[in-house]
Amino acid sequence: MSMKNLIWIFALTFLAAACSKEEATEAPTADLAVEEQAIDAAVEAAENATAETETLEVVEESAAEAEPENQAIMLAQADDIAPRSWTYKEGQHFTRMTPTQPTVGGADKIEVAEVFMYSCPHCFDLEGYINTWEETKDPGVRLVRIPAMFNQLAQLHAQLYYTEVFLAQSGKLADQTAFRNMVFEEFHRRGNRLTSETAIQRLFVRAGVSEDDFKRTWSSFEVNQAMRVGQDLARRYGITSVPMIIVNGKYRTDAGSAGSYPKLIEVIDELVEREGLR
Repeated sequence: MSMKNLIWIFALTFLAAACSKEEATEAPTADLAVEEQAIDAAVEAAENATAETETLEVVEESAAEAEPENQAIMLAQADDIAPRSWTYKEGQHFTRMTPTQPTVGGADKIEVAEVFMYSCPHCFDLEGYINTWEETKDPGVRLVRIPAMFNQLAQLHAQLYYTEVFLAQSGKLADQTAFRNMVFEEFHRRGNRLTSETAIQRLFVRAGVSEDDFKRTWSSFEVNQAMRVGQDLARRYGITSVPMIIVNGKYRTDAGSAGSYPKLIEVIDELVEREGLR
């Protein structure tokens, strides 16, 4: 039933009710014409209001339906973003250790650890690359060295290394990098295998360290504790050869896997970047 018909019924009912309240008298023809005009105007106004309401509802429904479509478009665009492409691949250029292992320092920086031996010629070859990389590395990256202890001579040289570390920290050894280069040169170029505490002490004295400072540090608790930690980390990292690079206790790589010493530095940088995106 249309709105107009409803309004007509309501009007007629109203007129009948009004007549019923008054004493039964016949309504003049002129009054009926005026009333009919008023009813037609009311019907037209009601129909206009109904049309506006229906139009508004259609617009609101269209807007509501458009929102999911817009959202779907945005999600589709987000899905189109390509994932990060890496140059070096897991299983080929590096190995991921599971589970992640401890590091020497805290979690405040990304740690790059070089496991090495002073007697290793490949470690000697890598030393220049690592030193150059250290000079330009990001401040949020920490480089540490862990001496491998595969045999008695390696253990003696590990004690040498940690002695130099603590002497440098106390200010008794002026330049640790220069001293480390001296040790490599002594072993690989001069033929001095540094097979005794006495031979090692003479090297420190040449670098400006007093005999007392050397002996006190050589047999110190700090050096012995550092050796135990280093040995435990090398075991956890599964070190069977050197030089080996460990990034944040998670990734293991070397020059053989990378392809060369320059590429090894590139692999290190990429693994550091991966860790920075965590």
